[in-house]
Amino acid sequence: MRLDFEQIMNNKLLKAALFLFWGMVIALFIMASIKYAGQWHVYLLFSAVSNLLLYFGFRKKAIFFDTFIGIFFWLGFWLKLTIRVAFSGGLFNQAVGYFDGSGAAFDKALLVASCGLSGFLLASFLRDKVFFHYPEKIEGIQHKGLFEFYRHYRKTIWILFIAMFVFVGVTNAYLGIYQRGSITRTILPFGLNGVYKWLLLFGLASISAVILRFEFELGKKTSWTVVILSLLESFVTNISLLSRGMILNVGALLYGISKCIKINSISLKFGHLMITLIVLPLFFIGSVYFVNYLRADKFNDFQTEQEVVQEMHASTTPLFIDRWVGIEGVMAVSSYPQLGWELWRQALNEVYDENQTSFYDNSFIVSSYVKTDKSKHHFISLPGVIAFAYYPGSFSFLFLGMFFLGGVAAFFEYATYKLGGMNVILCALLAQVIAFRFASFGYVPRQSYLLFGTIFLNLTIIYLADKVFLRFSKKRAGD
Repeated sequence: MRLDFEQIMNNKLLKAALFLFWGMVIALFIMASIKYAGQWHVYLLFSAVSNLLLYFGFRKKAIFFDTFIGIFFWLGFWLKLTIRVAFSGGLFNQAVGYFDGSGAAFDKALLVASCGLSGFLLASFLRDKVFFHYPEKIEGIQHKGLFEFYRHYRKTIWILFIAMFVFVGVTNAYLGIYQRGSITRTILPFGLNGVYKWLLLFGLASISAVILRFEFELGKKTSWTVVILSLLESFVTNISLLSRGMILNVGALLYGISKCIKINSISLKFGHLMITLIVLPLFFIGSVYFVNYLRADKFNDFQTEQEVVQEMHASTTPLFIDRWVGIEGVMAVSSYPQLGWELWRQALNEVYDENQTSFYDNSFIVSSYVKTDKSKHHFISLPGVIAFAYYPGSFSFLFLGMFFLGGVAAFFEYATYKLGGMNVILCALLAQVIAFRFASFGYVPRQSYLLFGTIFLNLTIIYLADKVFLRFSKKRAGD
């Protein structure tokens, strides 16, 4: 049975899900507004801006960055604060520094958050009007050289890709080249540690995005096998990284697929949709529990297996609310008594050091990470980009900074669209990477150029590979 994507997007089930979601939002808003310690209209403004950013992320002319920054900020700001106010008396599991829980402190934090979120809203609105949005339809493949090469060596490329991500995942796990919360155990020659980091974070997922686009073009239908292959790559990669964030890259790929199906007029099989909806939660939940088990065993001095299992379960549930960076950072920074440009310059000049915790941990909050064994572990807290931009204590700088970053993200997504062969699956992946970087901003900020430089390198490799293989295919046709 095949389904038209437009029919799925407009059916009664989706409308019922949206009605239920926004009903839940309104119910949570009412419960939190009753218990909110500050002025009601400040919480109303914060709720309006937060939910507008989420809503606009799914409008017709939204780009992928709009979608992901809206989701990350909605989870890290509005949902987290609303749940904590409504059900936990305004108490948070993460450290909030000088924040004293008073109504005035809550109002200050929410005004700062609203200002930063508004900067992204304005950037999205102006980008839509004067710069770039995706066309309603895209005909054919742009990277014909890569596509022809893939079409001729399809099964071989599958095998090589599987071998590649298994090799990278296993060797990284064994050698400790790059793992979250851990000190690097192996330094490889020729800068290969950086290559590993790129592949693990989004390089391998970029290959998945290219393969997925080509598969859909070959059959003009969804390919269940390749979707599962992409899930498997992310599963292996995140376990190797000791990361609970499998949903990030996978979610971006799947959302990109949904757009690709619509823009490229690809058939969607109902059976494939159901299989993906069943397999994805199994992979994701399995990766979270497995990684939590490995982290509980690696990062603690437990003596028994039972202690490890107990810690695994205890650390799983809070992830769904507390792992998203956002409101706690703004609370800590907005209540800090010594904000100013000198503080911002000190934070901007922070230098990467695996044997030290972050400037934010040492300056703004009472962090348990300060007392950890830094010869074995590298734990840091993150304030997020909105909190970081408020270090000078200026609302104007905060608003203009977020507006500027919204423009930067739009430029990079446009570059991905052009250099990446109009592959919207790849656009979704890299937009998510940038959005997550902004949401989790605040540690060694000057090294952000490495991420954006690597994204451009990633795109350049794809672009040049297409040119090389196009020349190769023309030469072979001539022979």
